[in-house]
Amino acid sequence: MKPILMLGPLALIAAPAVAAPAAPPAPVAPSATQADELAALKAQVAELRQIAQASRDRAQVENLFSRYMYLHNAFRDPEIIPLWAKKGTPGIRGQYSNNGVYTNWDSITAYHAQRPHPAGKLIYHYLTTPLIEVAADGQTAKGLWLMSGVESGLTSIDAAKAAPDFMYEKDILVDGKRVWMHTIMVKYGIDFIKQDGEWKIWHFHCFEVARSPFGTGWIPFAAKAQNSSFPDDLMYFGEDGKPVMMPKPDGPVTMRNNPYRTDTGQILDAPPPVPYRTISETFEY
Repeated sequence: MKPILMLGPLALIAAPAVAAPAAPPAPVAPSATQADELAALKAQVAELRQIAQASRDRAQVENLFSRYMYLHNAFRDPEIIPLWAKKGTPGIRGQYSNNGVYTNWDSITAYHAQRPHPAGKLIYHYLTTPLIEVAADGQTAKGLWLMSGVESGLTSIDAAKAAPDFMYEKDILVDGKRVWMHTIMVKYGIDFIKQDGEWKIWHFHCFEVARSPFGTGWIPFAAKAQNSSFPDDLMYFGEDGKPVMMPKPDGPVTMRNNPYRTDTGQILDAPPPVPYRTISETFEY
């Protein structure tokens, strides 16, 4: 006898049909207009990124030199040295007068090896009118500033004998010392270089324009001082107001300063920076 096959109620339910996976849509090539728009958008994004980076670089350069001046006014000289390009950087230099340029890192930073700041001495330089250009390649930048301020202090009677009389206020003694207090007008032309992602001072050029003892004025002062080597040779007034002279330069100047004189006119001795692609295609301070 054959066995009887029993079908349960579930056997009457049809199994659901399994649909075949849909084929992916065929790629649609962008139209020529869409391709052009995409390329234009990519170009705009690249340009905006470049503009943003240049703006960031410009702000960093301006802050760097402002930081230099705040530290300089406060005699925080050891903190200034790291603002310079690192030792061994090709082309590093500093110029402070027409006497010559300093091209050795040690001779440049010797000025910042802690200037004396005796009691009664005030240096107060402030910057204005920045004109800054960052190279298109982002590796260097150039800046030109105007600076005005005061330089002042007290010098012992004996130490004052080492400086010309025109450097001091006439017939004024404070605490038994001679008084020097000058207003000063300067232009700074600075080239910067980016090292390890940070901006550093590379070329430093101080263009002194005029100096004016308070009791004299810059025209009478120039008439007395313009043929003297002392103002160019002076580095600073040190302890007890003693004049400290600049060390021997490493080489001759290539861009001369044009300080105020009573017998000449003014010229554009510090050329303003202009947009440039790379440092080899423009001048250097």
